[in-house]
Amino acid sequence: MSEFDPDMVEFELDASERMSEQEALMWNVEKDPWLNPSGGALTITDRPPDADLLRRIMRHAVSGIPRMYQRVVPGLARISTPAWIPDPEFDFDHHFRVVHLPRPGTERQMLDLAAQLYTEPLDRTRPLWRMVVIEGLASGQGATWTLIHHSIADGIGQLRMAELFQQLSRDEEPPPEVDLEGVVAQAVADHRAKEAGGDLATSLATTAAHSIGHLVRRGVGTARRAVGEVAMWPADPKRAVDRATDLTNMVGGAAHMAASSGAGVGAPLWRDRSRHRHLEYVAVPLDELKAASRAEGATINEAFLAVIADAAVRYHEERGATFETLNASFVVSTRRDGKAGGNAFTPVPVQLPAEKMPLRKRLVEQRNVIAAAREAATRTGGISSLAGVVNLLPTSVVTRTARAQAAKLDIATSNLRGYPVPVYIAGGEVLRNVTMGPLAGTPCNATALSYGNEFTVGLFIDPVAIDDPAGFRRCVADAFADLLSDGI
Repeated sequence: MSEFDPDMVEFELDASERMSEQEALMWNVEKDPWLNPSGGALTITDRPPDADLLRRIMRHAVSGIPRMYQRVVPGLARISTPAWIPDPEFDFDHHFRVVHLPRPGTERQMLDLAAQLYTEPLDRTRPLWRMVVIEGLASGQGATWTLIHHSIADGIGQLRMAELFQQLSRDEEPPPEVDLEGVVAQAVADHRAKEAGGDLATSLATTAAHSIGHLVRRGVGTARRAVGEVAMWPADPKRAVDRATDLTNMVGGAAHMAASSGAGVGAPLWRDRSRHRHLEYVAVPLDELKAASRAEGATINEAFLAVIADAAVRYHEERGATFETLNASFVVSTRRDGKAGGNAFTPVPVQLPAEKMPLRKRLVEQRNVIAAAREAATRTGGISSLAGVVNLLPTSVVTRTARAQAAKLDIATSNLRGYPVPVYIAGGEVLRNVTMGPLAGTPCNATALSYGNEFTVGLFIDPVAIDDPAGFRRCVADAFADLLSDGI
């Protein structure tokens, strides 16, 4: 990890020319900005990274990661998924910049800046990433903010990509200068030579041939389902909507929640939605969290979900509201490779008990519910099992259904394992990573990332849905404190 070797990393990168069905789905639904599937990260360091050095490091890293200088082009009609091609107008400085906080340079200002940066959409005609170096903190610390589109990588894939611009020591030898523009120009030339074929008709024929070949490679099972489904849609338009619902229920984490309409289902104070964003975080010692979880016979993720559910109950109780069930989701990684980039995950919907109870009892009551939800997602195949069919639907149908199902979800969660040892970014030692998981129409995304001996939960919040974000952060902190105390 300490030195970037393009020849070595190339084997580890996801270098497919087309998006997977799952990635194409995330790309398509983002046409409704409400459903933005991408996540960001705020990495706080003990001192500001050397911006010039980081620029050099990033240029070197980008030269070896084609996704970072490629843009997306649509597939042919709906026969194939979108493709990645080198961007002939790639401009590194569009993606990398430095921002200085105004005085007084508080942590709150930094968190607000991170949330503001997130609301600035990625340009879908350019490579899908941004990095901002943040200076001007009164504490003397620094930060980097990064955003990488979810179609490029899931959380684990992004962590592995980060290895290419992080170091194992503060004074590590910098990488050599690289002619990034030359690398991109050569990639563009190679792509054009590959696609060369003369007139427009020939070019279209080549594209169609590639697309049909891709369709065949999707697998006979998916193609057969797709042909059968599409054939039925003209005679039964409702069937198309039903198929969209099948998948978007999984995307929004609301499969069995859609059928639940009894009193007390869902968080009653978190019904409103907006495109506004607010960032908070809670950090606890990882070794203490492990010990507390182990003492209760629970995994860290089970304990984390119990804390989040308990915090939601506390938040409502403080405001005189009660409910029976919290509609939540957690993520199961299906990654079986060492690739940087790419997507291999399934969101799992789960209904957690929301009555007031001791944390020990909550852990016990949630365990079987979580296990059953995980098993069901594993058995059905999750998103990937239906994405190929649903990608053939009109995007407006998919986005409309996804938005409706997201409205039923109270909170999305994820838990990522980071580095157990200290890492550095251009001379600054990383202190913590505050994740900004995608809300996609939900009130809050709580994504945890361990690093060293710290377990940090990024609380990315819609402040219209949860109108006291700091109050919810306090509820999460209090629930963790109870979990870690002897009096659980």
